[in-house]
Amino acid sequence: MTGPQLVPGAGSIEKLGATITPDGVNFAVYSEAATAIWVSLYDEQDQEIERFELDVHADNIRAGLIAGIGAGARYGLRADGRYDPDQGYFFDPHKLLVDPYARRLDRVFVRSPRLRLPREEAVDTAPLIPKAIVVGDGNENALPRKKAPSLFYELNVRGFSMRHPSVQGPLRGTIAALTTKWVIDHFKHMGVDTIQLMPTAAWIDEGHLPALGLTNAWGYNPVAYFAIDPRLAPRGPQELRVMTDLYRKNGISVILDVVYNHTGESDAQGPMLSMMGLDAHTYYRFVEVDGKQHLVNDTGTGNTLRCDHPAVQRLVIESLRYWVEEMGVSGFRFDLATVLGREPGFNPEAEMLRKIKADPVLSKCILVAEPWDPGPGGYALGKFGKEFQEHNDTFRDEVRAFWKGEPAKIGALAGKVSGSAEIFNFAGRKPHHGVNMLAVHDGFTLRDLVSYHDKHNEANGENNRDGHSNNQSWNCGVEGETDDPAINVARKRDVRALLATLFLSRGTPLIQQGDEMYRTQQGNNNAYAQDNEITWLDWEGGDGSLVDFVASINAFRRAHPAISHDHFLSGQDRNGFRDVAWLHPEGREMNEGDWNDGGASVLGMHLKYKDDEVLVWFNRRIDPVDATLPEGDWVVGIDSDPDAAIAIADGRVQIGARSVLALVRPTAQA
Repeated sequence: MTGPQLVPGAGSIEKLGATITPDGVNFAVYSEAATAIWVSLYDEQDQEIERFELDVHADNIRAGLIAGIGAGARYGLRADGRYDPDQGYFFDPHKLLVDPYARRLDRVFVRSPRLRLPREEAVDTAPLIPKAIVVGDGNENALPRKKAPSLFYELNVRGFSMRHPSVQGPLRGTIAALTTKWVIDHFKHMGVDTIQLMPTAAWIDEGHLPALGLTNAWGYNPVAYFAIDPRLAPRGPQELRVMTDLYRKNGISVILDVVYNHTGESDAQGPMLSMMGLDAHTYYRFVEVDGKQHLVNDTGTGNTLRCDHPAVQRLVIESLRYWVEEMGVSGFRFDLATVLGREPGFNPEAEMLRKIKADPVLSKCILVAEPWDPGPGGYALGKFGKEFQEHNDTFRDEVRAFWKGEPAKIGALAGKVSGSAEIFNFAGRKPHHGVNMLAVHDGFTLRDLVSYHDKHNEANGENNRDGHSNNQSWNCGVEGETDDPAINVARKRDVRALLATLFLSRGTPLIQQGDEMYRTQQGNNNAYAQDNEITWLDWEGGDGSLVDFVASINAFRRAHPAISHDHFLSGQDRNGFRDVAWLHPEGREMNEGDWNDGGASVLGMHLKYKDDEVLVWFNRRIDPVDATLPEGDWVVGIDSDPDAAIAIADGRVQIGARSVLALVRPTAQA
């Protein structure tokens, strides 16, 4: 045998994708509507050397065994069948397609008008499409680090590492950069135990970006769910496994942000890259309007994954297991997670969600839902069950509103720092199920939150129309950057107060990259297309004292079970003590009139758990406030204002302006 040859009738449908066997490579592809599927093989010069039609057809799977090839072989798929875009059929053998189960790609996706030409005008798109690379068996299976996260850190690989001084040039922007000792030491110093990598699956730019000279910086436009984008792992997927193994040894879990809600193939005018050309009706949702089939756009991106279809469920489950077993990740944050449960409306008991929860591997992982999507009925916070943690946007909104100065927010603040019991306290759930955040990738950074009243997204090329307009932000007197020292002091003071509120609350805290060092995105609250210094962390210009503050307040939180214990605060007597009492600065407990006072701006939270006792004061006023303390001795535990000189005398303490102060009993000091 001198070259690749199809072994007639030998294809297996057991495993989808490209599987190395003793006799060659088995290819298997799912499609209900294709009349023929071919595997095109390519050499390293990107020339097609052979094309084989898969000759086994069973259970809507076409398969074939090609002898004479093995690991390293480059390939793509071609499919034929009905071509009727008005009815959702896009078959065209001129379009080379990426295998949905491809483990590695030889290059990044690049947009071109030729990728969406109609069949009658089509040219061979092979020169434009990444080739899948056949890979052998990976590392031995990893065991997920099933430990409840105490602090999530959201991280974009490129933005985090492009300007890191300890990362050598070729490694910048890659997963390998994260294995640098100084990077790991940064996380350990802050007490981060769970890294959440923003999407790593191979993605493509949105259609309007190339004309603007912009590229997708975040990765929320995936095409291949098993393949790491080559920009992030140029030497192959093993770079991720090296990272996860190293982080596990350092006590840090790594989870992936995954986008099982849409793909970068977009709408019917989008590029033909993979599943749209293999069988659009299987992989995507359609709705009939006036006799035509239209792609459902519950995601706001042009298409919506059909997660109630068995083939899509298999794709999702098998790719998730691949990332855990082969790549060593410990869990996932699901972007627009409600799409996983759409039938087409959201059903918390949907089969896809049940399969994830029941899977023997995935059920042992950290599972986090972004519990909403832009589609009808897409907001489902609190509905994902005890297996999932959920991003709690109500914490973000209410805490921001309190510190911004909106009236009548004392009660809302108390509810949020208590763990959002109105959302999570049912069906066996606990405060940790709520992931509390003040800022994440899609919004202002913490610095920009207190520096800009309005978004400034002009760099995105959409005349500032994109991004959220309601940010609950404030600028401390001047819009944007300023040399005014008083305003800059006020802004840093507000950021510390916000961070203190986050860490002194029930629930699991999350911070996004760079907020611990006071980074700015120049007022851009939708920097998805800014793969440049707008999103790259300025390590050398970062605020080291703020990093130390995050480390100290996280250590304080961990040392005090009165703050971190995983139960909802009730104020009821249990075991001879009340877990919380809410205090007015006059020293008495809050009464109904206090709670209903629209101008109330100071709140005391007196926490007890066993022999641990902590008193937290929140003061959003622009002036210091004197507060009367409960009887007994108190000492300062954490003060968010680094310049305040806190004195406790005669049972009273002065709380600094716009600050958070935590006091502890001397016997319960950290």
